[in-house]
Amino acid sequence: MARLTVWLAATRPRTLAAGAAPVAVGTALAATTVPVRWDGVAACLIGAILIQIGCNFANDLGDALKGGDTPDRLGPRRAVATGEISARAMGVATAIVLAFAFLVGLWLTAIAGWPILILGVVSIVLALAYTTGPFPLAYLGLGDLFVLLFFGFAAVLGSWWVQVAAAGVPGVPPWPCWAVAGAIGLQATAILAVNNLRDLPTDGRVGKRTLAVRLGDRLSRVYLLALHASAVALFAVAAIALSWLWPAVGVAAFGAVVAGIGTVRAQGAALNPWLGRTAAVELLTAATVSISACFGAWSSAEFTTWVSRLVCGVTV
Repeated sequence: MARLTVWLAATRPRTLAAGAAPVAVGTALAATTVPVRWDGVAACLIGAILIQIGCNFANDLGDALKGGDTPDRLGPRRAVATGEISARAMGVATAIVLAFAFLVGLWLTAIAGWPILILGVVSIVLALAYTTGPFPLAYLGLGDLFVLLFFGFAAVLGSWWVQVAAAGVPGVPPWPCWAVAGAIGLQATAILAVNNLRDLPTDGRVGKRTLAVRLGDRLSRVYLLALHASAVALFAVAAIALSWLWPAVGVAAFGAVVAGIGTVRAQGAALNPWLGRTAAVELLTAATVSISACFGAWSSAEFTTWVSRLVCGVTV
């Protein structure tokens, strides 16, 4: 059996922020109107990360079987392509991880209703279809759309729904929630865009028609900057209605400048560190949204009371 470190590397830990960040953001948005149900938060987080890992495992397997991971690729070693994990073992691991994700989804369905079950099943199917099956999304240039939809709208709004449904007040998310979900999805898509930009030469040779391959190197870099800029713009639009979001706009903008410019100037293997840094931008933005929501949900008088108790130890 492969060493534990090999399996841990196969989960692609630097990309797992894409699973955790939208859950934090969706929960924070809901927490401004309903009490937080923490078991629901934990289940959403576990489910999202399990689907992310399952997708990464399926991607490792699918690329190896289709010849997408070649010895001259510039990214981290892939376990199946290098023989460190057998295709059969990776297939079994993918099934186990996604089965656990489904079980988590069943529990969430019990507290938040059937929409969560449908969302979970669709997410699992798409995770498998990313690089496996007769119509692999990544090979058709649809990987970016999948990331935007799942790690943006589905994960953020799904986490929001779990909280409001568990509180007994389900409904259609207000438009600022959709804008924030789109922004988080665009930041997650930027992570994939860095990955595909790095792999553009090798993907093109094996027929993996990612969006980066279709656009070419120059336009892929423009596209990457557009993803960052669009995310900042959507955060700013949402902040018009939710004024407490402005700190997140600042963090997203700063991250867009640093990660965007740094990435478009890098070439080849030098893009590897920027993959993690782009993920860090999403994670830091999500953390800022979550912290800001804690304060934004309170009235000015409640905030004054809290500060007084913290600083002076007195009751106002």
